[in-house]
Amino acid sequence: MEKCFVMLKPGVINRRIAGEIISRLERKGLRLIGIKMMVISGELAAKHYQEHNGKSFYDYLISYITSGPVIVMVWAADDCIMLIRKLVGTTAVQDAVPGTIRGDFCLHTPHNIIHASDSPESGERETALFFRPEEIIPWTDELAQWF
Repeated sequence: MEKCFVMLKPGVINRRIAGEIISRLERKGLRLIGIKMMVISGELAAKHYQEHNGKSFYDYLISYITSGPVIVMVWAADDCIMLIRKLVGTTAVQDAVPGTIRGDFCLHTPHNIIHASDSPESGERETALFFRPEEIIPWTDELAQWF
C-alpha cells in the first residue's frame, strides 16, 4: 500500500474549499490515514521545500506556505501517488485541465493551492516531516472490494 503526503495550502482555507477537495480524494476510493491543520514554521517550510532552495520562486513559496493555516494529510492506496497527481493536475496552472483540482480551482501558478508527493521517497520524507508515527492511523477498509 503506497502512501502520499498531501497539503492543502492557505488559499484552500481562505476560499473554504477544503471539504470539496478532500471529498474528491475520498470519492476516488483513496484511504485517509492522517490529517491535521497547522501553521507551518519557516524552518519546517524550508525543510519541506529544500529541493527548491535557490530557485527564483523559493522565497515566495516559503512566504506563501507560512502565511496561514494548512491542512496536511496522508492518503493510502495502490498507486496512490500516481492517482493523486492525476486528480491534482499539472503544477503549471495554464496546463491543468478542467476536472482536476488545479484546473478547477487555481488561477495563477504561484498561488497553487495543493501539494502532493511526486514519488514514494518524497511521500515518506514529507510524511515524516509533518506526522509522528502514531499520528498515522492504518485502518481496514471494508469497502475496498468495491473500488
